[in-house]
Amino acid sequence: MAAITDPIADMLTRIRNANTANLKVVDVPASRVKQAIAKILEDEGFINGFERVSEGPQGTIRIQLKYGPEKEKTITGLRRISRPGLRVYTGRTEIPRVLGGFGVVIMSTSQGIMSGKRAKKLGVGGEVLAYVW
Repeated sequence: MAAITDPIADMLTRIRNANTANLKVVDVPASRVKQAIAKILEDEGFINGFERVSEGPQGTIRIQLKYGPEKEKTITGLRRISRPGLRVYTGRTEIPRVLGGFGVVIMSTSQGIMSGKRAKKLGVGGEVLAYVW
């Protein structure tokens, strides 16, 4: 198996593929960054929840995907913005909005990984990791 050069993009792709296939759960190799991203997705209402499962050397994060009453998808899009070949940073005054505020910006700041709304409230900028809508 080849080494994964962008683990965050791998996580987003696994969620996107499981969402397209209407799966209830998806497993992602665990890390603290991925756990923080899953926490943001849970807080913003995009997933039902997640748990850390200790299987293998690093463990996995099991994410429960969320669907509407008639199987409509809660997550309609995930997009990786900053990647290893092109980092994207933003100041505290230029934090982007996704779909006019309906989506979420996931950012890595000096105070940890947080949503764009929280970063704006705390007055910090940082690296724009992903958009979720």
